[in-house]
Amino acid sequence: MPHSVSLINTIAAGLGLALVFGFLAARLRLPALVGYLLAGVIIGPFTPGFVADAGIAAQLAEIGVMLLMFGVGLHFSLDDLLAVRKIALPGALAQITVATLLGGGLALWWGWNLGAALVFGLALSVASTVVLLRALESLGILDSFTGRVAVGWLVVEDLAMVLVLVLLPPLAETLGGRAAGTDASPLWQTLGLTLLQVGGFVALMLIVGRRVFPWILWQVARTGSRELFTLCVVAAAVSIAFASAALFGVSFALGAFFAGMVMRESQFSHRAAQESLPLRDAFAVLFFVSVGMLFDPSVLIERPLQVLAVVLVIVLGKSLAASALVLVLRYPLATALTVSASLAQIGEFSFILVGLGVSLGLMPAEGQSLILAGALISIATNPLWFSLIAPLQKWLHAHSSFARRLEARDDPLAELPMTTEARYLSRQVVLVGYGRVGRRIAAELKAHDIPYVVAEQNRELVEKLREEGGAAVYGDAADPAVLIQAHIARARVLVVATPAALNVRQMIETARTLNPSIETVIRSHNEAEADLLTREVSATVFLGEHELAQAMARDVVRRAVAPPAPHGANGAPTVPGAPA
Repeated sequence: MPHSVSLINTIAAGLGLALVFGFLAARLRLPALVGYLLAGVIIGPFTPGFVADAGIAAQLAEIGVMLLMFGVGLHFSLDDLLAVRKIALPGALAQITVATLLGGGLALWWGWNLGAALVFGLALSVASTVVLLRALESLGILDSFTGRVAVGWLVVEDLAMVLVLVLLPPLAETLGGRAAGTDASPLWQTLGLTLLQVGGFVALMLIVGRRVFPWILWQVARTGSRELFTLCVVAAAVSIAFASAALFGVSFALGAFFAGMVMRESQFSHRAAQESLPLRDAFAVLFFVSVGMLFDPSVLIERPLQVLAVVLVIVLGKSLAASALVLVLRYPLATALTVSASLAQIGEFSFILVGLGVSLGLMPAEGQSLILAGALISIATNPLWFSLIAPLQKWLHAHSSFARRLEARDDPLAELPMTTEARYLSRQVVLVGYGRVGRRIAAELKAHDIPYVVAEQNRELVEKLREEGGAAVYGDAADPAVLIQAHIARARVLVVATPAALNVRQMIETARTLNPSIETVIRSHNEAEADLLTREVSATVFLGEHELAQAMARDVVRRAVAPPAPHGANGAPTVPGAPA
């Protein structure tokens, strides 16, 4: 076969087999990505038959990572990132430390040296943002507070790994590996230069990029060409990611993420997300296929106990550590379980880190095989852990007094202060969620002098609202204690304004048990779900697309039935009261 068509071979074989095995996996009620991974194993170098070009597959996967991270940035603003900093920053750093100690301890027990143990532990500590995004999107909670915490957590992990990848080469000889290059710069100088590069990139994107790139998108949109608009979106994602890696030393994924964040400032950000969606999906499939190509199935036979130990560290060790950290920071059990499931896998940064470790002589070759085996198994089982969040939370509440005590623990933000005015305690509106929709509802209530109490899972927002003199309680409104603290028993209306109210029925049942006459208003994005909620819980449900269509239709009808404006002799409309 001519070398010039290896790209076509790789794409055709990868997508074709991914379709077949993804379909079979779906029919067997397994996640489709299990089929994608299996397709990669079949066309990989460790199984007989056709072997795809691993180098090309890896580059195609990198493009997929760029497009996926760009799409996340389009939905994830700087304000979202800053809103979860108090949990994402300390949580991610502490979790990386714990996971590195667990993985490093395991490697030392196997007889590896300190350098190999350090690289191995770090490779197990960082989860795949790509896998996380697929899981959050499939559950519809990417835009929820819990989804933003999970994404923010992994962004912090990615930033930490950028520093690790830069610092590892100068430290290789000290840790027992080979010296990398001839650069003899002191460690503090290397670290300082890295921090300056990353800081310069972030500053450039947030200060200059937030003005320049939305303007470029607007200029292209004005041409009216859909092809040019799509080309602009894809070019921005890939070009900015490449430039960030070449000029500032940050990863492709992180560069694309920030590119999406600055593009979000444009009024065409939603259209940009829709235009890039087919490409994101196609290249995401190639990412999972490329992961499967790296896997050598023989490691399961030759080192089954070591593989099992690696999987347990990934799925149990760092997940339990993360959930404990979230609970220590006084966040809900649901957030702790979601973050745990998010971290129960490893991915792209792990492959890069362990590959660098092998090239520097820090890691034995078997370490790379174990990391790949752990990645394949943890990615394939990750959807299962997400599906168990809701039933596990329900079971813990029913059978664990400790879980109930966690929800009922003394927290000054979990109840209204004694100094709260009486107008907030009776005939008020209880507003669940203070995001983009919740803020607008609150502003309208305030403009009409209608008292309201906000129930929100973001501690920082609750603190800010209280500082501004508002009434707010912290916690998950699905927990009856939160609605009780919001004085739901004497409220007039319950408004659920969160983008993904998975427990909306439980909220309404609690509200009506305590206050049978309360009225309920719900936000929904799904027409079938809206119809179901309207029938089952007799609530007023507002569907985004439906309300937009109605508002536009009213405006069109108003304009269509209005009498035509009088015109002068020259055909120009005249202004009433103006001289003829």
